[in-house]
Amino acid sequence: MNFALSDEHKMLQTAVRSFAEKEIAPLVEEAEKNQKFPVHLYKKMGELGYLCVNFPSQYGGAEAGVIGECVVIEEACRVCAGIGSAIMLQSGIGTTIILDYGTEEQRQKYIVPAVQGEKIAAFGLTEPGAGSDAASIQTRAEKKGDYYVINGRKTFITCGTICDFILVAAWTDRSQKPGKGISVILVEKGTPGFEVTRKLDKVGFLSSETAELVFEDCRVPVENLVGEEGRGFKYLMGSLTHGRITHSFSSIGIAQAAFDESLRYAGDREQFGRPIGKNQAVAFKLARMAMQINAARLMAYHAAWLYDNGLECAKEASMAKLFASETAVNVTNEAMHIFGGYGYMTEYNIQRYWRDAKLRPITEGTSEIQQMVIARELGL
Repeated sequence: MNFALSDEHKMLQTAVRSFAEKEIAPLVEEAEKNQKFPVHLYKKMGELGYLCVNFPSQYGGAEAGVIGECVVIEEACRVCAGIGSAIMLQSGIGTTIILDYGTEEQRQKYIVPAVQGEKIAAFGLTEPGAGSDAASIQTRAEKKGDYYVINGRKTFITCGTICDFILVAAWTDRSQKPGKGISVILVEKGTPGFEVTRKLDKVGFLSSETAELVFEDCRVPVENLVGEEGRGFKYLMGSLTHGRITHSFSSIGIAQAAFDESLRYAGDREQFGRPIGKNQAVAFKLARMAMQINAARLMAYHAAWLYDNGLECAKEASMAKLFASETAVNVTNEAMHIFGGYGYMTEYNIQRYWRDAKLRPITEGTSEIQQMVIARELGL
């Protein structure tokens, strides 16, 4: 078995790492302080071909597969998970449902400019009363002639304040059993009845803008339906495996950044006449941190390889997501202990990694949901 990246993926990794360090890193402090995503990055990354690298070349993608997408996500999240999460959404659930199930006209109108960084995508599923139980959403879309009229609320929407279009999950037929009767509909920025009610304040991921949205008699043309009416829940569930793999690399990026800074600090910081890394208590922490990150990366790449080769990998994706997210929490917690009081100071990045890591076991399916999926795949 070959566990090495291909030459193409190595070149992509080198290029994106350089871009992240030179172009993203200088923006992080201001973006975090003001809780605003640097929107111009979309255009810049689109011009360089770093957005939606997994997409077909006919739409401007690099055909680098999910492995290539994961390379980009890890490098971006190593520098800033908040900025990286918005980039991840652009090549993930914000666009892939259009790519997989949309019409050619929809792909040309939304996918092509998304790949170029000219349009920003968002996805609206979660509601104030519907999180892990996605089938319990209340938003509805009533078909009236040539339009759907959407009413409902969405929350925790990444890029909700800056998106040019959003995929909205809504009931089109409430008479169906749970899981059926939900559709996915495209809503463009500026559509009457679509309003951002507030930008949410968060503990972490501050540079990723998150919003609550409301739809009040929001009229959109019927041609904005993505795929078949009533099949949206199936599309959503089908996108989860992909999302869990990519989220694994967001966690890995956070953990790797925390480890790298901890290793440097352990070599520089002296107490009792020698670097603290020479103390077994600190050295063993770093050894376990390195082990956990390596194991998480191997698990996640294995899931990505299975996905790219068209093989069933729901179990592997959930395992990777669960292990990587918990690794991010464990590693950043240990990093805080290595840095001691300095780690708690906002002038150091460690506290940002620590705060950002806490979201990883919650979003894109909680750790409890991942364990339910794994257990089900085991036949339990």
